[in-house]
Amino acid sequence: KPMIALTFDDGPGKDTGRLLDALEKYNARATFFMLGNNAKRYPKEIQRMKELNCELGNHSTSHPQLTKLSEEGIKKEIQTTSGYIHDAAGADPTVMRPPYGAVNALVKQTVGLPMIFWSVDTLDWKTKNVESTVNSILNAKDGDIILLHDIHKASVDAAIEAIPKMIEKGFQIVTVSEMAEAKGKTLELGVKYFSF
Repeated sequence: KPMIALTFDDGPGKDTGRLLDALEKYNARATFFMLGNNAKRYPKEIQRMKELNCELGNHSTSHPQLTKLSEEGIKKEIQTTSGYIHDAAGADPTVMRPPYGAVNALVKQTVGLPMIFWSVDTLDWKTKNVESTVNSILNAKDGDIILLHDIHKASVDAAIEAIPKMIEKGFQIVTVSEMAEAKGKTLELGVKYFSF
């Protein structure tokens, strides 16, 4: 079956629970690239992500451009968030997404996790429009990694609407790591991935 990976940045947020309800209902999974400051506030949501076999991802603590930080600064941003996620779920993040997609050689060698980018940018944060976000998801192809933000109500509403429609179209909705494995790719530390 064709597959896509829904990925959510900047959360968890107040609507993340509704998103998890929908994922559970349709036996779908997502990858969450969480900000430390929010991970600290929503431990129950993170625990539930783990229970639903969603993937825990790191998106730094305060959303800086990592390319402007020292090695020490990069480590602190990543390790602090990993700590909050571990405290909540008893597990460490397996992937990371650099804020703004900003990466250089130092970031690559310091983050210590595979770096997941995206092949479909829904621009959900900009439009905050359910319909256009749903359409972006529905136009995705096999192997696409879709960028969304679970801190916006419209984005969560769009995902909830799109999930059953994609399943009807014959897609499996899986985590980034599941999709990589299904496509025969081994995720490597410090390497950038856009789609599979």
